[in-house]
Amino acid sequence: MALDWAGRSVNYTLVDTFVYCKGARVWVRDPELVWKGGELKKDYTIGDKLVDIELDDGGEKSLPLKSKDDLPPLRNPDILIGENDLTSLSYLHEPAVLFNLQERFIRSNAIYTYCGIVLVAINPYQQLPLYGEDVIYAYRGQDMGSMDPHIFAVAEEAFRKMSRFDQNQSIIVSGESGAGKTVSAKYAMRYFAMVGGSTAETQIEKKVLASNPVMEAIGNAKTTRNDNSSRFGKYIEISFNTQHHIIGANMRTYLLEKSRVVFQAEEERNYHIFYQLCASCNLPELAALKLGHPDEFFYTSQGESPTVNGVDDSVTYEETKDAMALLGFQQDHIKQIFRVVGAVLHFGNVEIAPGEHESSKIEKNNENLPVLCDLLGIEEVQMMKWLCNRKIITVKEILTKPLTRTQAIISRDALAKKIYSELFTWIVGQINKIIQPLAKSKSFIGVLDIYGFEMFEINSFEQFCINYANEKLQQQFTQHVFKLEQEEYVKEQIEWSFIDFYDNQPCIDLIENKLGILDLLDEECMMPKGSDDNWCQKLYKSHSNAKHFSKPRMSQSAFIIHHFADKVEYQSDGCVEKNRDNVNEEHLNILRGSQFEFVADLFREKKMSHESSASSRKAVVKSGHGPAIKSQKTFKSSVGSQFRESLKYLMEKLNATTPHYVRCIKPNDTKAAFEFESKRAVEQLRACGVLETIRISAAGYPSRWTYGEFFTRYRALMVPKEVNRKDVRGTSEKTLKRLISDPDKYQFGKTKIFFRAGQVAYLEKLRADKLRAACVLMQKTVRGWVQKKKYNRLRSSTIIVQKIIRGFLARRLTLHIRRTNAGTRIQKSWRGYNQRQKYLHVRRAIVTIQAFTRGTYGRRHFTKVLREARATTIQKTARGWLAKKKYQKTRKAIILIQCCTRRMYAKKELKKLKIEARSVEHLKKLQKGMENKVISLQQKVNELTKEKKEREDQDVTIEKLRSQVKSMESTQAETISLSKRIQELELENARLRQELEQTSLEKNALNDEMGRVLQEHKEEKEKHEAESDKLRQDLLEKENAFKEFEEKAEERLKQEVEATREELLKELAEEKARHQKLLQDYNRLEQRCENLKEDLEAAQHPAQQYVHHVRTDSSEGGESGYGTLSTNQVEDVESVENDIQEQGQEKASMDMTVFLKLQQRVRDLEKERKQFETKMEKKESDTLTHRNTMEGDLGTATAQLQAYKEENTKLKEDLTTLHKAVVSDSAEDDIPNVLTKQVSVLSEENHKHRQEIVSLKTELANERRRFENQMNGGADSPDSGINKDKEQLIHEEIESLAEDGNLDVAYKSVKMTNHLFAALSASQTSLRDTVSKYGSLAGNHNDLLVGKIILEKEVQALKKNHEVETKELKETIEQLKMDNDRQQEIIGQSLKMTPEARINQTVQHEISRLTNENLDLLEQNEYLEKQVKKLKKQLKVAYRRVTSTLESSATPTSLSDTPAASHLSAPANIGDTTHIAPANVKMKEREILGMLEYRQEDDTKIIKSVIIDFQPKNAVSFLPGLPAYVIFMCIRHADDINDDRKVKALLTGVINGIKKTVKKHFEDFEYVSFWLTNTIRLMHTLKQYSGEENFSSQNTIRQNDHCLRNFDLSEYRQVMNDLGVHIYQMLVHIIENKLQPMIVPAMLESDSAGLSTKPSGLRGRSASMSSDYDGVKISIESLIKQLTTFLTVMNIHGTDPEVVRQVIKQSFYLVTASTINNILLRKDMCHWSKGVQIRYNMSELEEWLRSSKVYDSSMEDTLEPLVQIAQLLQVKKRTDDDVKLICDTCTKLTSTQVVKILNLYTPDEYEKKTEVMFIRKVQAKLSGRMDPKKEAQLLIDTKYTFPVTFPYNPSSVLLNEITIPDSFKLECVKRV
Repeated sequence: MALDWAGRSVNYTLVDTFVYCKGARVWVRDPELVWKGGELKKDYTIGDKLVDIELDDGGEKSLPLKSKDDLPPLRNPDILIGENDLTSLSYLHEPAVLFNLQERFIRSNAIYTYCGIVLVAINPYQQLPLYGEDVIYAYRGQDMGSMDPHIFAVAEEAFRKMSRFDQNQSIIVSGESGAGKTVSAKYAMRYFAMVGGSTAETQIEKKVLASNPVMEAIGNAKTTRNDNSSRFGKYIEISFNTQHHIIGANMRTYLLEKSRVVFQAEEERNYHIFYQLCASCNLPELAALKLGHPDEFFYTSQGESPTVNGVDDSVTYEETKDAMALLGFQQDHIKQIFRVVGAVLHFGNVEIAPGEHESSKIEKNNENLPVLCDLLGIEEVQMMKWLCNRKIITVKEILTKPLTRTQAIISRDALAKKIYSELFTWIVGQINKIIQPLAKSKSFIGVLDIYGFEMFEINSFEQFCINYANEKLQQQFTQHVFKLEQEEYVKEQIEWSFIDFYDNQPCIDLIENKLGILDLLDEECMMPKGSDDNWCQKLYKSHSNAKHFSKPRMSQSAFIIHHFADKVEYQSDGCVEKNRDNVNEEHLNILRGSQFEFVADLFREKKMSHESSASSRKAVVKSGHGPAIKSQKTFKSSVGSQFRESLKYLMEKLNATTPHYVRCIKPNDTKAAFEFESKRAVEQLRACGVLETIRISAAGYPSRWTYGEFFTRYRALMVPKEVNRKDVRGTSEKTLKRLISDPDKYQFGKTKIFFRAGQVAYLEKLRADKLRAACVLMQKTVRGWVQKKKYNRLRSSTIIVQKIIRGFLARRLTLHIRRTNAGTRIQKSWRGYNQRQKYLHVRRAIVTIQAFTRGTYGRRHFTKVLREARATTIQKTARGWLAKKKYQKTRKAIILIQCCTRRMYAKKELKKLKIEARSVEHLKKLQKGMENKVISLQQKVNELTKEKKEREDQDVTIEKLRSQVKSMESTQAETISLSKRIQELELENARLRQELEQTSLEKNALNDEMGRVLQEHKEEKEKHEAESDKLRQDLLEKENAFKEFEEKAEERLKQEVEATREELLKELAEEKARHQKLLQDYNRLEQRCENLKEDLEAAQHPAQQYVHHVRTDSSEGGESGYGTLSTNQVEDVESVENDIQEQGQEKASMDMTVFLKLQQRVRDLEKERKQFETKMEKKESDTLTHRNTMEGDLGTATAQLQAYKEENTKLKEDLTTLHKAVVSDSAEDDIPNVLTKQVSVLSEENHKHRQEIVSLKTELANERRRFENQMNGGADSPDSGINKDKEQLIHEEIESLAEDGNLDVAYKSVKMTNHLFAALSASQTSLRDTVSKYGSLAGNHNDLLVGKIILEKEVQALKKNHEVETKELKETIEQLKMDNDRQQEIIGQSLKMTPEARINQTVQHEISRLTNENLDLLEQNEYLEKQVKKLKKQLKVAYRRVTSTLESSATPTSLSDTPAASHLSAPANIGDTTHIAPANVKMKEREILGMLEYRQEDDTKIIKSVIIDFQPKNAVSFLPGLPAYVIFMCIRHADDINDDRKVKALLTGVINGIKKTVKKHFEDFEYVSFWLTNTIRLMHTLKQYSGEENFSSQNTIRQNDHCLRNFDLSEYRQVMNDLGVHIYQMLVHIIENKLQPMIVPAMLESDSAGLSTKPSGLRGRSASMSSDYDGVKISIESLIKQLTTFLTVMNIHGTDPEVVRQVIKQSFYLVTASTINNILLRKDMCHWSKGVQIRYNMSELEEWLRSSKVYDSSMEDTLEPLVQIAQLLQVKKRTDDDVKLICDTCTKLTSTQVVKILNLYTPDEYEKKTEVMFIRKVQAKLSGRMDPKKEAQLLIDTKYTFPVTFPYNPSSVLLNEITIPDSFKLECVKRV
């Protein structure tokens, strides 16, 4: 018989021995790994004394057996490895539990595992993404077994039981130091704070969570096992009200480790608060503490480890201080707390020296004693005295006894511990006061964070108390587990016998009974000379025969207690003193006399009232203390007694609740992440009771399967005649009776089959054998078929090969015969050919010899004849050469003479040309003077031309002749002067000719020079041509470069515009999402406000609920803050304040908060839009500038080149003309012609200037037309007088310009007139006054004087504008000063107020300020709208005038009878004119169709009939959106009569009515969908008939006639849009509530594809695994049916297709997110079969989308993550190619999700496990993704809502054709 860790017998062979066959997998004990796996090498038979086992690591081991009970424990089948619940294992024993925990922790990184009702939590020593809000919401509302194990699942189970059955709950978290108890308790409290958040303003759940940092600072410390170890136990009761909201909490603490204050072991620290203060000692607020580095203080330097890795004590100090402030600690109290803590540090540095005669003393120069006395406010002299002495009171006198140094140090440390303990107790009490419930609580959930079983090398009084508490908790735990097991058996109605379990009551009695260990300790403490040895001897004497007590062999001061977990040896040294916990009374008296009230209160004796209330629930519970002192004469309670009473109270609390257990396990001592040490783990499993739970479960029926699961799993073991699908239970019973002969091995319950331990493994073995036999049969059949098929294929192949070979041989023989015949024929042909070649060779040789001989003779004859002919030719040539040479010599001499002569003449001609060139320069100078004279003559001609009109034709002719005579005279004089000049030039020419004759000898030099000049000219020409080619090439290159740059710039600009557009669209979507989120928050806060009001009024007036409901409705109906209207009146401040008072201060503040957020967001968006526009404009301008620059450069270069060419051509022509004129004989006659040509050129230039003047005149005419248009458009404006003056003056100027022929003067006049108009416009004076004032100056257009006037006017206008601006700026500065003073005053007043009053005043001030701003904006808006109305009216009047003018122009009436001509005076006979257009137009505009007339007091009737009482089910036969059309027809009537109050009242009532209706039916999809459709339709109708061009462009003419005339309802359109968004969110919420319970059963749990999946194996969670929904089996068809219902309802109501697609997209997002989150949190869903099931369900959904015609790419993107998860479950997971495939496929999944699924993946029957190395490779490859924050996300946010948009969708329905059914009952309205 094997023994367990406690020495109890345990039988691992609860199954039949035939299971121990060859290959059976077993566990063998190992000294290092505790247990090691192996396989049996042969079958076991009864009577064998030895079992040979082959270990997994390759070794072998022989296990001796005394009986079959010594057989090694069996291993569970692979199907059960990694189960969520340890009790679902078939073989329940220690190695199976240990291996399952290790497998889940190492391979799957799963830190939580169920063990029945216990949650085993292993500390991973690493931050995991398992505790976010998304995970909380994922576990919210889920059954405990439906998701993977988690602390949130336990918390949800406790919360649901509390809320459903009104039972108090408790969560007991235990474990040794460093196992993660505090963190687990913290997360449980966080879960309660999230799901049970209070609605009060105090937010009590935040304060409960804020107590954790404070308690960790004063109660946690660094130990060798944990960096943040809780050195006390605590029990927190979280109270809930009837709505299950947190209303308060209460905390009890147990056994604070006070000894840590004065002593720490090596590598340990004191409490965190000491190091936090030392790290922040440089702060001014802590300067008075006079602290420094922790090594400077004795109490913080003993462990020599003042820091914690990864923790900044200065930062944690700020967190602690902030938490205290959040809890409501007063600043003075916080300061005093830090002073007391600092004083404790200084106590340790008070050095006590030995004195004379066994006394002690403190040196006067000690620096720390004055500091601590100053911090505590006590007398230094007294403290110095009583630290070294003690008072002894006798009957007759009082004695003072000096203390030795050792006694004094002990006394000092005891005082330090007492001070810290009292401070700890006071802080706990203050926290309880702050977080205690103010109202009566309905129920509570307790969270117990207490130390686990401890066993060290040296165990003392603290370990004794801790293990005593664990004994009590273990007893309660065992009884509860046993109770649950029996309840399960009774519930299932099965036979059961009493289960024997370990009862530790004797051990508890040993400790706490009369004369027990604690009683004997208290008795020894009361003895005057009590000691540890005496107490130990009493224990030996009293309990030596006790079963759970023993004495060590080698010690007389220790004892051993046999606890449930193990034997523990305790040392008695110091136990008596620790139990007494005495402090010198004189020390306490000194502290009670402190000058600080805070310090004195810490040590003041508590009154009886406080003591008697210690047991009540509402009292402040003291830290770990039991009953208080009854009187001063009674003895003080010892620490052990206090702890026993506190423990008794705790057990009473726990027994009155439903407990939930969390056991924290520390996997290793090195704090390494995900490392599992089996030895350490198994010790903790034994100590925390997990193995005891396993033992109790194994003693009964641990494996429990439903009949359906059994039928599905073991269908292979059933005989066909036994199978009856309609009777699953009967089939299962028949099969089990046949398979297991022993009926005790199983029991049939009502819904489950209960198996003994090992029976499931036996069934799995049978199933595996059956499947293996079937596989062998299949393999045999398949292999035979394969071999037969292979033989047939081989036989057929052989026949084919034989056939091919035989054909090949026949063909080869035939080829041989053919080749033989061919060879014979080739031989014959070759022999004939060879003889012929020989004959031909001989014949060719003979012919060649003959030809050579004949040739030789012929060549000899030819040579002879040739020589004779050549001799004759040589003679002829020689004679001709001699004659030719003589002729050439003569000819050359003649040519030389001619050249010399011609050179002489050429030189003379050259000199002559030079002289002529000089004369040309002179002529040019003269020509300039002539041009000036010609210009002056032209001016005179112009003047004469001007005077021509005033004189007679004869005078004009005379003047013209005179001018011609004068010009001729001047010309003749100039001609004479030129003739003289020509004579002088001729004389000079003669002199030059003489010089030419003298230079005839220089002919050769001049020829050379001329050649050089010609060469240079040629080179220069080539150079110019090369430069021209280069310029042309550069031009082409620049043009090509410019084109390329332009193309690139356009491409880049397109890309940037596209990218910017995408960013803007993305930002728009995000902004819409944020806006809709704000609306959602606003509606949620509004709902919370109304709930609070209802609760408050219900509490105050419980009998007036109906009245309260009426008030609520009226208040809702009175809401009117939905936008502004263009009216003539504005609401005042009092009306706004009344609305705020009606709605309530809280709601108003929330409204303003939301409004401020929206307003700020709008400003930010506007600013971003402007910045983006500026950026785009800058980019465009830069591009255009660059383009223009290049174009300008190219144009400049081209223009310069063209100008150079033209100038060069012109100069050549001028030079040629002058040359001809000078050279010609009649030079005197040609000079006037040249001058005449020059005059003609000047005339052409003058003509060009005239054309420019004409263009200026055209522009002036255009300006005049524009000016006239402006005059007509603003005829009724206040400046009409000035406009008329300007118009008349312009007409006068134009007429004078037409009469005047001098265009230059006219141009100057027009220019001056424009300057005058500019000056007059700036000075705001009329032109008539200016003209009359300056008279002739303006008429004569004196440039200088008029320019001066213009400048003066402009200066005056600027000066006046400057004065106005200066005045406005001064007023603004004064206003800002007043606002600043007012703000300073308000701030000064607010600083004197309490925080709550300050917040209220700030909110009120902000409300009033925003109200004033809104009023100002309203006034401005009203003014602008008035101006717009006025301008619209003026435009209508002008349009009518123009229309009537055009019509009357066709009649024979005069111009004065038309409205256009008589706009200054009214026409007298306008009524007599026929076909007047305005009357007809006016009648057409006032034609009223499609309106509903009603009275304003009938608003409520209309809203009640159309909205509140309307039934959507009646709308099937109506026009879609009929209520919206009816409402708009009423609005049209109010608009037609220009009644703004009527419009505003109707729209406000409609909005409130719709909100009230959807709020009343917030769970009815039909109602919400109907009013979403009508709200959107009303918004579209307001747009369609607004009259705006972008909305009315698609309207018909009739629809445009129905547009609104007087009001702009754009703000109400925005309100309707927001209301539509709100209703859409309600619709999505309804869909979520409908679909959420169906998604997981339909997508994951239903077997629509016909695949049998692995059962969960969970026990005690049957309700969690049910897939029924309202009694109906949920499948994918059910989900599609529900979606079809939603789609049908929306289509019936006429919802816009775009909105329908958005609703379906949101629904599919919910399906995808919920399914993925469930897969990520459920291990049983991660296997290959489930991937196939998901793919099948996805195909069904996609088919539904296509059949419903709502499928698009966005739907595909929404479903893509789920598709990728299905692919991930089905893909292979072996090679590196699989790694790459997974990373390339899972693009929509984060790396955390991929790794999580791979860790959770469970292989199917014959699939291999996924290797850890493969998962690491995938993780490493995915780590390179861009967004680390996004990749760390585990769950998908199911609450996310896509931003909804309502695209404009105009209606084709005509308002005048709409008929209102009688069912509307609208008797109060009538059609107009």
